[in-house]
Amino acid sequence: MCSVCGCSYQGEHRHHDHRHRHEHHHTHEHHHHDQTTGHGHDLVRIEKDILARNDTFARENRERLTEAGVFAINLVSSPGSGKTTLLVKTVDRLKSMLPVAVIEGDQETSLDAERIRATGVPTVQINTGRGCHLDAHMVGHALDEIPLKRNSLLFVENVGNLVCPAGFDLGEAQKIAILSVTEGDDKPLKYPDAFAAASTMILSKIDLLPHLDFDVFRCIENARAINPDIEVLQVSARSGEGMAGWVDWLINALGRAVQAEEAAHCHA
Repeated sequence: MCSVCGCSYQGEHRHHDHRHRHEHHHTHEHHHHDQTTGHGHDLVRIEKDILARNDTFARENRERLTEAGVFAINLVSSPGSGKTTLLVKTVDRLKSMLPVAVIEGDQETSLDAERIRATGVPTVQINTGRGCHLDAHMVGHALDEIPLKRNSLLFVENVGNLVCPAGFDLGEAQKIAILSVTEGDDKPLKYPDAFAAASTMILSKIDLLPHLDFDVFRCIENARAINPDIEVLQVSARSGEGMAGWVDWLINALGRAVQAEEAAHCHA
């Protein structure tokens, strides 16, 4: 179910050789309904029920990941943002420093997962079919197939879409929005929910800035108009610019999470 896009399907998602059927009712609160019939209220109720169910699965995932000492990051972006390339380069840099695993979400094919598997890290593919986002139930099944190592990073690469993933908690520690400089500096204003839900925005493909009319300052200003606390990192997976800072950010985020968990156990 999508809380904002209005798409509808009765879907099947697949990872490895396992198949799990889930029924999703996709509605759009802003569609015009005849309120006198009560249909609009029914659709809103269905939407709230499905989001509440997702939140229950997300809490279970979060508790499981926290207990296992895994720091999970949900990567969201439009198609073509360079998300997979950035992830491959990131994993290549991190895998010798700490345990890393990846859950790869796509509507069809395992092409991106194969690119990530080539780095040698554990990777699980989820294909959503006509579904336009991952949900917490899908991720919970994928966690069954990943070795959850203590003090590790888990990347969840969501389906390319800046609308629906904003409304679905997967149980991640942080949601990160990736925005390519080829997309336009007004993107945060056009898709505010994604940037409001994200703790961090990564501006990718910055090696292309000399060839574009992209205003970095304006883009950051637009993102912070939506989310004043959002952190911003600028990277180029191709040239390597900003990658060291991004990797340091990840290591520090994991370190803070580990310290917080240890402190919580001490006070328990």
